[in-house]
Amino acid sequence: MKIRRIAGFAASVAVGALVLTACSDSPSDTESSSSSSDGASSGIVSAWGSEPQNPLIPTNTSEVGGGKILDLIYAGLVYYDADGAAHNEVAESIETEDAQNYTVTLKADQTFTNGDPVTAQSFVDAWNYGALLSNAQLGSYFFDDIEGFSYDVDSPLTGLVVVDDTTFTVKLLQPESDWPLRLGYSAFYPLPAVAFEDIAAFGENPIGNGSYKLAEEGSWEHNVGISLIPNPDYTGDRVAQNGGVDIKFYETLDGAYNDLLADQLDVLDSIPDSAYSTFQDELGDRAVNQPAAIFQSFTIPQGLAHFSGDEGKLRRQAISKAINREEITDAIFQGTRTPASDFTSPVIDGWSDAIEGSEVLAFDEEGAQDLWAQADAISPWEGTFTIGYNSDGGHQAWVDAVTNSIKNTLGIEAQGNPIPTFADFRTQVTGRTIAGAFRTGWQFDYPSLYNGLAPLYVTGAGSNDGDYSSPEFDALLKEGAAAKSVEDANALFEQAEEILFQDLPAIPLWYANVTGGSSTLVDNVEFGWNSVPLLYQVTKD
Repeated sequence: MKIRRIAGFAASVAVGALVLTACSDSPSDTESSSSSSDGASSGIVSAWGSEPQNPLIPTNTSEVGGGKILDLIYAGLVYYDADGAAHNEVAESIETEDAQNYTVTLKADQTFTNGDPVTAQSFVDAWNYGALLSNAQLGSYFFDDIEGFSYDVDSPLTGLVVVDDTTFTVKLLQPESDWPLRLGYSAFYPLPAVAFEDIAAFGENPIGNGSYKLAEEGSWEHNVGISLIPNPDYTGDRVAQNGGVDIKFYETLDGAYNDLLADQLDVLDSIPDSAYSTFQDELGDRAVNQPAAIFQSFTIPQGLAHFSGDEGKLRRQAISKAINREEITDAIFQGTRTPASDFTSPVIDGWSDAIEGSEVLAFDEEGAQDLWAQADAISPWEGTFTIGYNSDGGHQAWVDAVTNSIKNTLGIEAQGNPIPTFADFRTQVTGRTIAGAFRTGWQFDYPSLYNGLAPLYVTGAGSNDGDYSSPEFDALLKEGAAAKSVEDANALFEQAEEILFQDLPAIPLWYANVTGGSSTLVDNVEFGWNSVPLLYQVTKD
């Protein structure tokens, strides 16, 4: 993918000029359709998805199943194109003179699908809701750089000030030159006033301002799918080029892939491991296998027995060295994964494969055994090491391979812990009820090394599922965020990764390509820098 660099800040900067850093069965399936007068098709596109963990509230959605839907039904201040470049969407401009105080001006005459106007208040109210401690939103972390944010008590974002219907200002706690780049992420979407009357009910039938809207109330059928139709009032760049999108939730990836081959599913963005060796031949030019900003790992919770203190560091290093990543990626993933050498992604500008401490990711049988023995001298190991995963996501093969590698190298019992659905799995993870370690991964929200580190490992961050905490790491992330250039920031982020290699809050495994494909019934299928298909531009006649 193209490598782009962030433009330097002048006296004032509009986001439209910014350039991001990125190398980031329904009956309708068989209905015929004809093209509309504006060149768009009217066929309904079916796409693979997964049951969202929570009601569809932007600030409480931190997984890809819900995120895929939110990105279709909401429009943010900016959006990212296929290459990761930022474009204004609802924003007319985002300006600053000091990278700490921003003025956001909205385009006029923007509306939600219930007819209410999208105003500055729509953003300020949504962000304040997401930031309040008592609302327990998974995405609250994304607002902690705005003046007034608190992790300890309910505190409004005093740094947000509504000037008029189309203008609001933002004051950050410190200068952050890449702050506008973050605003395409779903946590920053606006909400209509009706959302706050009953937020849970609203999340079941959300009202957005994006390219699509729910086909009707109740269109989200849990564990089955959700039906969306074009929003005729949307005026941005991502106008729907089809008659709607049906996102279908499958129990297995194999079932989804078989439907794709049979033209019963139009777009699939995750090929099952059983088809890695055949899908490119079977799909031909409809197959997709391209780099994407996806990092995969498994997390060992900080409070798990035998994995804290000096003993924990030794065991984490031993387990990392006991995994033969190269053998697993070759045997199982058939060229669709690359063994990890850091905690981010080679797709992101600033990535390095030579960070101090990264040698812990190399398979080293004797080294792993020695580290494990040192840990046993502190406290003898007992029990079975497990890795939890969702059975509906096609993860069993690699989990079995990783646990077998650990078992054979260290001479301990190790096995997978399958959980039936992604929603159940994530509920156990976020509720801290899951037993043992568990699979984790990160699909970048915006193309920046910071986004691959801060949400996952900063103390109290919304996706810090292992409850890792390091004041030294936090300080380096904060300093990097305030750096005057991308190069200076990335140097500090690299230092922060050195700390992660000492502590191993997660065990890096590999970087993922996006592997997917499309049916013979659709055209204009493109996958973005972060692996998500750009469903609004898919045509079906």
